[in-house]
Amino acid sequence: MIYEIATYKGDDVYTINCTGDAVVGDQVRFQRAEFGGSYRKPKFLGFSLVSATIVADSYGADKQQHTFTLRLSDGSTTRIKGRNLYREGVYRRPWDDESARHLVADEKHSRGKAARAARAARIEDRLTYEF
Repeated sequence: MIYEIATYKGDDVYTINCTGDAVVGDQVRFQRAEFGGSYRKPKFLGFSLVSATIVADSYGADKQQHTFTLRLSDGSTTRIKGRNLYREGVYRRPWDDESARHLVADEKHSRGKAARAARAARIEDRLTYEF
């Protein structure tokens, strides 16, 4: 279903706003912008409601862009950058064991911290050798 404006703010099943902190194992629902037309001249069609399970995440080596792999409700998988996933808000289902989710989130946060530190070190090395 296509909506003209992003209006999704959770529902009876997807009750927890996890915008900015989605982790592997979360069952999420969010609105995504849909475009038609050509690559050079895209036309905004509206927003569609997407339900998916996060099956993997990673941080890019160069810029540490957070990327998620989602298994959609039809069984297919797709990848989406974190900034696009979080853009209109993301809601998740509660886990049976929320403490298990906290462990997954802590591991994700430590990988993100390490990725940011590695990038900062590379940038500092690059700046040191430019002069």
